[in-house]
Amino acid sequence: MTGKWKKCKLGDVLVLNYGKSLPERKRVEGKIPVYSSAGLTGYHNETLVNSEGLIIGRKGTVGKIYYSKTPFFCIDTAYYILPEETKYYLNFIYYLLKTIGLEELNEDSAVPRLNRNTAYSQDILLPPLPEQRAIASVLSSLDDKIDLLHRQNKTLEAMAETLFRQWFEEEADEGWEEGTLGDVASFHNGKKRPDDIIEGNIPIYGGNGILGYSDKSNNEGVTVIIGRVGAYCGSLYIERNPVWISDNALVAKPINKEHSSFLFFLLKSLQLNEIAEGSSHPLLTQNLLKSIQIILPPEHRIEPFVYQADTWFNKIDKNNKQIRTLEKLRDTLLSKLMSGEARVEYGVVEW
Repeated sequence: MTGKWKKCKLGDVLVLNYGKSLPERKRVEGKIPVYSSAGLTGYHNETLVNSEGLIIGRKGTVGKIYYSKTPFFCIDTAYYILPEETKYYLNFIYYLLKTIGLEELNEDSAVPRLNRNTAYSQDILLPPLPEQRAIASVLSSLDDKIDLLHRQNKTLEAMAETLFRQWFEEEADEGWEEGTLGDVASFHNGKKRPDDIIEGNIPIYGGNGILGYSDKSNNEGVTVIIGRVGAYCGSLYIERNPVWISDNALVAKPINKEHSSFLFFLLKSLQLNEIAEGSSHPLLTQNLLKSIQIILPPEHRIEPFVYQADTWFNKIDKNNKQIRTLEKLRDTLLSKLMSGEARVEYGVVEW
């Protein structure tokens, strides 16, 4: 059964509450998550909100939405929304807010800012509470599957990193040769995205990970990606499919093409963010990377590690493909469900 939807203003339905200042120097280590406009920023020993709630970026990262399912502290760069069970289902509001373009309502060019009254004036469609729950259930089931796959990936990568540390750090042989990173890898800079690039299935990487998707690639095969400059200098990613690497990142290729997974964990062990040049604007260059001193394990130690690590990375790769498929399905359903184009009846989506 489906009911009649009500057209109203966002401000007719909910309240955007202001967060409270909490400088880092006043934070006491605890288990309470602290949210800002940029999301989870740390932990504290006291709550501001004693229930679940939504957090919306007010200054800086405008309109970004986060969901805390436990009591939390919201600082003053964000708004928060409390549950109101007689008016709306909180999980539905979480998805609804993703569709009304809050991130486009910036009213200050110097410091991005979301005005509360401007947000309140946005038109929304609000279904009856039972339908809100059904819609949120469909979307959250997809998000739960995506989250599970991400957690599996983290576990698999952690297993490979543990094995690397055991074999090449804890059990390192004093007789292994000394060398430089340039002995095992070559490096080159990424390239600026061309203006004629269109959306496709090929991930575009910058220093902070995937920036979007393209129809073109500038690197094939297994690619190790290094954040080159700024806040994400030294961040590391590995892709086993064609990618476009932007000019904010470097590409690392192993001299032995089979050793990409070994190179990835070798680079992680070097803590490149601490080696970068420049304190105010960190920078990694090809020459700096090539000159880093390392210990060179023998081939007969590297090869069994690569075999095992690649087995785990192959599983991660399959998970990532499934994640992208689920994300596309979720985003398609999000738009259709929130506009009423698709309706949910007893947990079944009507097209």
